[in-house]
Amino acid sequence: MNFENTLAFAKTLDQQDDLRDLRNEFLFPEQDGKRFKYLCGNSLGLQPIATRKLVEQQMSNWERLAVEGWFEGEAAWLAYHKQLKILMAPIVGAKVSEVCPMNTLTVNLHLLMVSFYRPTAKRFKIIMEAGAFPSDQYAIESQLRFHGFDPATAIIEVQPRNGEYILRTEDIMLAIDEHASELALVLFGGINYFTGQWYDMEKITTAGHDAGAIVGFDLAHAAGNVPMKLHDWNVDFACWCSYKYQNGGPGGIAGIFVHESHFVDSTRPRFAGWWGYPEDKRFEMTKGFIPEAGADGWQISTGQIIPMSMYLASLQVFEKAGFMDPLRNKSLKLTSYLYFLIQQVNAALGTKQFTIITPENAEARGAQLSIVARSKAREIFDALVKEHVLGDWRSPNVIRLSPVPLYNTFEELYQTAEILLRVTSALLQ
Repeated sequence: MNFENTLAFAKTLDQQDDLRDLRNEFLFPEQDGKRFKYLCGNSLGLQPIATRKLVEQQMSNWERLAVEGWFEGEAAWLAYHKQLKILMAPIVGAKVSEVCPMNTLTVNLHLLMVSFYRPTAKRFKIIMEAGAFPSDQYAIESQLRFHGFDPATAIIEVQPRNGEYILRTEDIMLAIDEHASELALVLFGGINYFTGQWYDMEKITTAGHDAGAIVGFDLAHAAGNVPMKLHDWNVDFACWCSYKYQNGGPGGIAGIFVHESHFVDSTRPRFAGWWGYPEDKRFEMTKGFIPEAGADGWQISTGQIIPMSMYLASLQVFEKAGFMDPLRNKSLKLTSYLYFLIQQVNAALGTKQFTIITPENAEARGAQLSIVARSKAREIFDALVKEHVLGDWRSPNVIRLSPVPLYNTFEELYQTAEILLRVTSALLQ
């Protein structure tokens, strides 16, 4: 598409957008009576209007039914998670039996590593991306120490080449092949939080399996952002939070994926709890843990009804959107248009003040552009916030802007670029 740096063109793109009415499903932050151009869905998604209603419905059930709410009412709590599973599965390309809402992201990562990181004296190493989000780094380090290994020798970090920000797929493949005989686990992010790069998850999975390793993904920045086929790609396990692109609320409930090929393996260890026991026998209170069928068998604690109701509100908007393919089509246009506009800002400034470190190839990124400011980076970010443009700051000089197809518009991006040019011009004088 040939983009134009005009308001009229941006409005035309919005008029042609079949998903434009979904914006009305969300609440936008305001300051001084003025609505923000919210480009921070990569950190915390907006609140769906339906969230309060669904939460209040469950508060009412608690009020009216008390403990009987587990078995009575329109959405009895004992099986409440099942309606979420139906809507979660198409977001990550899974079977309904392979997903489950539970806990929070890093808790789930630890629980899944208990089952899927099974080191031996020969095979104990873990391959991960260099610069992964700290939670992943800390979780992996602690798991290695728990098993008696030194993270300094057991972790292989694959990093971009000198002078580059993007991790080349061939370098990931090379690292997996090089360490194949010692490799127990390949554990990557689906999308890198800092650069916005979407890794080739299918190729990584195939290479990891060819090396004899288990392959898992942290999908914190991928779930609800890009379409995936976890089942078809034969990913062993994955976990994600719901509060970024899936708008499940701050600290909202997380989700897991376990490939059905692992359901029949009765020898695979797991940390067990009452809620992972078969639902139809749970109240028999018998000794000896037997896992519920599917991913539900990895549950431990009682279902978190209020957080699940918050997640459900957003999942229902995804359903209205037609799930991931329509959203991805819009997302590709949004980030491509923003990429074009940033280049136009540089041209107007007469200098390469802004460098986009997110892949130029739109297919290799999610709904995010990470922008390095050559000078006055923090001042520019703060000025954007004062002008009601809310992105995300990463030290020392990166501004992340994430146009989310559920609620952002092309006109907002045009206006953001106008503001960026104006505040930068003033600061560089």
